[in-house]
Amino acid sequence: MTMSLDGFIADPDDGIEELFGWYGAGDVSVPTANSDIAFHLDADSADMLSGIVSTSGALVSGRHLFDITDGWGDNHPIGAPVVVVTHRGVDNPERWPNTSFAPDVESGIAAARKIAGDKGVCVASPSIAAQALDLGLLDEIHVSLVPVLLGRGIPYFANLTDAPHRLGDPEIVAGKRATHLKYTVRR
Repeated sequence: MTMSLDGFIADPDDGIEELFGWYGAGDVSVPTANSDIAFHLDADSADMLSGIVSTSGALVSGRHLFDITDGWGDNHPIGAPVVVVTHRGVDNPERWPNTSFAPDVESGIAAARKIAGDKGVCVASPSIAAQALDLGLLDEIHVSLVPVLLGRGIPYFANLTDAPHRLGDPEIVAGKRATHLKYTVRR
């Protein structure tokens, strides 16, 4: 997840313009599985993102993100199948052959792990990530921290019910327009 210095992953209206500038801040082209989305990163950010993409076998999303992205056209940029955690049915399920739906976080993560096999599972939703962390289902947290203060918006880890959660020391990649942090969740 990309996050502002004050902890938000989007503005109050789901806007990400202030946050996602680092995806176009470099000269290294990073292909995605979705031809509608292109990344041009600095070399260090490109290496970091390529590593995540190459080791991801599934992605878990919340219903809100799925809806506002129109399900990425059933082709998420990382090229992995998507599991959407939702409490309501989806219209035209035949439109989503690479997407599955789960009624809760625990079953969504379990389905994603089964799909991913030996690869990792990414969680692309602040609410789902917070719930998965509380359930002990996250092994790592990756944050791309960008130099902007939004003042208000959608927080990354709000409403944790089992906090505090302790993390290991960060692995740090200093990119252009983003500092990428990787933390191991300590149990």
